[in-house]
Amino acid sequence: MKKVMVAMSGGVDSSAALVMLKEKYEVIGVTLKLHDGEFEQGGQKTCCSLSDIDDARQVASRFDVMHYVYNMKDIFREKVISNFISCYERGMTPNPCIDCNRYIKFEALLDRAKELGCDYISTGHYARVEYDSERGRWLLKKAVSGTGDNEKDQSYVLYDLTQEQLSHILFPLGSMTKPEVRAFAEKNGLVNAHKSDSQDICFVPDGDYAAFIRRETGREYPAGDVTDSSGKVWGRHEGLINYTVGQRKGLGIAFGKPMYVIGKNTADNTLVVGEPQELLRRGLTAEDMNWIAFEKPEAPFACKAKTRYRMKEQPCTVYPQPDGSVRVEFDEPQRAITPGQRVVFYDGDIVIGGGVIQ
Repeated sequence: MKKVMVAMSGGVDSSAALVMLKEKYEVIGVTLKLHDGEFEQGGQKTCCSLSDIDDARQVASRFDVMHYVYNMKDIFREKVISNFISCYERGMTPNPCIDCNRYIKFEALLDRAKELGCDYISTGHYARVEYDSERGRWLLKKAVSGTGDNEKDQSYVLYDLTQEQLSHILFPLGSMTKPEVRAFAEKNGLVNAHKSDSQDICFVPDGDYAAFIRRETGREYPAGDVTDSSGKVWGRHEGLINYTVGQRKGLGIAFGKPMYVIGKNTADNTLVVGEPQELLRRGLTAEDMNWIAFEKPEAPFACKAKTRYRMKEQPCTVYPQPDGSVRVEFDEPQRAITPGQRVVFYDGDIVIGGGVIQ
């Protein structure tokens, strides 16, 4: 019988995945300790709390599964938290959940699983992995449900998976909806069957990213001018790390009309604002590309793409560049394309690949 290491966050999804896989595989449960309680703020719990570990352990014990806690705090700080801070300091808006998937769950954890003789790792993500014999490649696909699209689809945050990783991953929830997973959990008596989903970034539970960065770095980020695209100064900002493209609230300036952040200029420490139509862009460039459906493309191709997790994919054309980056032109202008976020490309339900917006 093949062996699977299941990453258990303490939530219902990963716990349900463990129970499902136990029918066909030898399974072990693992909860990752990514940080300490120093990130618990205002009474809000982070992931990796003692209660999360206890929930995971209870589920594993109920089904006679060995459960371990792995300390990955150092690599999490190096690969996820440090990059989060660096991106904000460079005027970008990072997605630390994608970095965590890339470096922790599907790199460091997979290495650990192989050392223990496991054939696969599994998580509670809503996505699918299939092997395409015609292409000779493993494919990442969107989650589906009985009615077609699945609103819980998480393929966007998994675009960075490699062929080697995909060949060792199981996603048992890829054809289920959240209510179906909760019903399965309740039927099987899981202690976390109705546990609420985690929100926001796990190490910034109160959502105050700027305060977190100041505490971590011990640095202050200087105020500067708020200008429009013509260069007119409207007031002062409180440090560029406090803002992101598309933001309207919290600017602290009476413009007399709706105004949004349309850019951040770290060179002269200015925050650029504009009217709603100035948020629209037809194109973007992206770097640090990862391709799943095929090797590095040599010629332009048409597909659909999205630049944020919750948006609907939009038609576009991708133009590969000699340095490995891509230029993307959308058929219709898109709102608030944000440096540091990811653009992910789709061919129907197949994830083609993606990269970091510049």
